[in-house]
Amino acid sequence: MFDRILFPTDGGEGANAAFDHVLDLAVDHGATVHVLNVADTTHDSVTRIGGEVVDVLEREGEEIVEAAADRAAERGVETVTEVLQGGVAETIAAYAGEYGMDLVAMPTRGRTGLDRLLLGSTTERVVRESTVPVLSVRPDGETVRYPYRSVLVPTDGSERAGDALDRALALAEHAGATVHVLSVVDVGSVGIEGYAGIDALVEDTEETVAAAAATAREAGVEAVEAVEVGSSAARGIRAYVDENDVDLVVMGTQGRTGVERYLLGSVAERTVRTSPVPVMTVPDPGEGV
Repeated sequence: MFDRILFPTDGGEGANAAFDHVLDLAVDHGATVHVLNVADTTHDSVTRIGGEVVDVLEREGEEIVEAAADRAAERGVETVTEVLQGGVAETIAAYAGEYGMDLVAMPTRGRTGLDRLLLGSTTERVVRESTVPVLSVRPDGETVRYPYRSVLVPTDGSERAGDALDRALALAEHAGATVHVLSVVDVGSVGIEGYAGIDALVEDTEETVAAAAATAREAGVEAVEAVEVGSSAARGIRAYVDENDVDLVVMGTQGRTGVERYLLGSVAERTVRTSPVPVMTVPDPGEGV
């Protein structure tokens, strides 16, 4: 399923912690890991050392990718290393598309330690711009387990949700995992009592979930159906993860609105930001950079 995995790294603790999970994936799938460091051209990094003009960030980047390659070699994983200049998120997304990556895997927190708490973090920008799936790993997550045994697929019945289900089923079939199909009926601030037509909406949602679960069972994958009603889809997803021992969330980056993946605060972005387990976001391959 994964032949080429892109791992962008800044050499920080977050990246180093997430790399163990990336190597687990690579070993299991026999994948080559492309280790990429981006020398951020928004910072002035050229200096003179011993009469030689050098780019400090590029030199540091070479050390970072070489150290990662050495770790991968210890696990028997083949690597390709690269140091590039450019805007970080844009360069990562462009590299993934140009070199035909099957997956971008990266932590939700960078060297600052605050990255996952900030709107517009590098990971979130890559999620928006990438034309290939992105696996976001919380580096301090105590529940990062592999192989996956329980995979959650939030769905709203949209095309992107269908693409995410296909990805999840391939992963589940490979690992012998159970797929949980969840849809959260978001009633917002009005609550259930104030939401007109709630019964019909729940019934429609149950049909959507049942259809997705039927697809999973037809593929030979065990499926669990769940419909929740709440004030926030993202909070509903997080609660389900906590209560059902989920190992991985797989979801689309664009819902029924068609513009959701471009909005700060979308369900996918909030899930990436708050999930204690890895989140794989599946984009529209025709969009992005």
